[in-house]
Amino acid sequence: MAAFEDKLKRLEEIGEKIREGKLPLEESIALFEEGIKTAKALEKELARIERKVEILVNQPAASGEPPQMELFGGADEDE
Repeated sequence: MAAFEDKLKRLEEIGEKIREGKLPLEESIALFEEGIKTAKALEKELARIERKVEILVNQPAASGEPPQMELFGGADEDE
């Protein structure tokens, strides 16, 4: 399985090729399909990473201490 950065780079390459407009229709469609699949895989991976970060941020610093319920503790909610 390719790394997140590799998938993102491939998605950028696909976008550039399609925007050039020099490809035959069938090849453009095939690249578009690959791009959609790659974008969905990136979204899934990003959601997994975000959940992991949220767990790490909310993890209690000391045993017995309740976890923080907001992402950035101490931030004013009025802003």
